[in-house]
Amino acid sequence: MQEADFNALTRFVVERIEVGICALDRDGRVLLWNRFMAMHSGLDAESVVGRPIYEIFPEVPRPWLEKKLTSVFLLKNYAFTSWQQRAFLFPFQHHRPITGGADYMHQNCVFLPVKDAQGEVQQVCITVFDFTDTAIFQRMLQSTVGELERERSEQRHLIRKLEKAHNQVLQSEKLASIGQLAAGVAHEINNPVGFVNSNLGALENYVSELLRVIDAYAAIESELQARPEILAPLAEIKRKADLEFLREDIGQLIRESKDGLDRVKRIVQDLKDFSRVGESQWQWVDIHKCLDSTLNVVWNEIKYKAEVVKDYGALPEVECLPSQLNQVFMNLLVNAAQAIAERGTITIATRTDGEAVEVSIADTGNGIPEENLTRIFDPFFTTKPVGKGTGLGLSVSYSIVARHHGRIEVESTLGQGTLFRICLPKSQASDAQAAA
Repeated sequence: MQEADFNALTRFVVERIEVGICALDRDGRVLLWNRFMAMHSGLDAESVVGRPIYEIFPEVPRPWLEKKLTSVFLLKNYAFTSWQQRAFLFPFQHHRPITGGADYMHQNCVFLPVKDAQGEVQQVCITVFDFTDTAIFQRMLQSTVGELERERSEQRHLIRKLEKAHNQVLQSEKLASIGQLAAGVAHEINNPVGFVNSNLGALENYVSELLRVIDAYAAIESELQARPEILAPLAEIKRKADLEFLREDIGQLIRESKDGLDRVKRIVQDLKDFSRVGESQWQWVDIHKCLDSTLNVVWNEIKYKAEVVKDYGALPEVECLPSQLNQVFMNLLVNAAQAIAERGTITIATRTDGEAVEVSIADTGNGIPEENLTRIFDPFFTTKPVGKGTGLGLSVSYSIVARHHGRIEVESTLGQGTLFRICLPKSQASDAQAAA
C-alpha cells in the first residue's frame, strides 16, 4: 500500500470510527478533532483546532486534566480513566433516548503519548469511548441485585419469624401436653390419696378405740394383784410391746402420715393450678398464688441449689392468662437455679408501680456476659451445653409478657448474679383480649 493510500485510510478510520479522538499539545491546545468529537460536542474541527481545550469547555476539570497530561508528557506512558472513577471528561449529551437513564455520556478515556523519532512526547492523543449503555445497564443490574438482596433479606427475616412462630407453637404444644399430663397425673393421684386419707382417718379412730379398751383393762389391773399367775404374763406382754412408747408413737405416726398426705394434696393442687389445661380466658388472679404454685412445681430443681427468699408486697389481682405467666415464672426460676454453681440465693420480690405490678426474680449465680445481654431473648440463643437447653425459654417468656402488654428487663453483673424484672398492667384493654 502506498503511503498516500495508507494516510487516506488512516484519515478515513479516524473520522469514521465510533470513538472520540482528539490530540492536545503541552499547553492543552487542540491539534486533532475527529467527527465523533464534532458530532457530540456540536463543534466542528475548524472551530476548535488551535484553541485551548479549557477555553472550549470551561466545565472541564482543568487541574485534574493538567495533571493527567503532565504525567503522560513526563512519564512517556499512557494514562487511563474510567466512567466509574469519573463519569465523563467531556460534557457530551447522551443522544440515545431509547435506552435513556443518563443525562451525559459516560466515558472511558485513554491518554496516549504521541512521540517523535527521538522518543520525546510531542502530543497527547485522547480517545473517548462511549460507555453510557454499559453504565446504564450496570446501574440497572446493581439496582436489580440490590432489590434481590432486599427481597432475600426480607425472606430471611420472614423465615426467621416463621421459624420462631413454628417453634413457639411447638413449645406451646409441648407445654400443653405437659399440662395435660400434669392434670392427668394429679387426677390419678387424687383417687388413691383420697382413699388413703379416708383410711387413715378411720385407722386413727380405730386406734383411739383400741387405746380406750387398753385403758379400761389397765384400770382393773390393780384388782389382779391377788392373782399373780394372771398378772405376771400380762406384765411381760406390756414390757415386750413397750406399751407406753406405742401409745405415744402410734399417734405421732398417724399425724405425720396425715401431714404427708396433706403435702401430696397441696402438690397435686399446685400441679392443677400450674397446668390449667384448656384455659384461654383472661382471669383476675393473685400473682402470689401463681408464684407459689410454680415454685412448688419446680422445687426439686431449686432446693439443692438455692435458698428462696420471698419479698412479697401488697398486690392487687391482675388480669392475665395464669398458665402462661406460670410458664414465664417457671423459666426464670429454673434458669436462676441453673445459674448457681454450688449454693446461692434466689429472691422473689413483688411491688406495685402505679397501674402496673412488678415481679422480680434475682439470683446470686454466674451472671450474664455483657455481650450476651442483647441476645438472650433471641430464639435458639443459649450458652448451655448441647442437650441442656433449646434457647427458646426466654424467647417464649418475652412473647408471653409482650402479649400481656408488659415488658421484661434484665440486669446482670458477671460473677455476681442476674435480675429479671417483669412489669405487667393490672388490667388488659378489651381490644387486647379480643386479639388474644
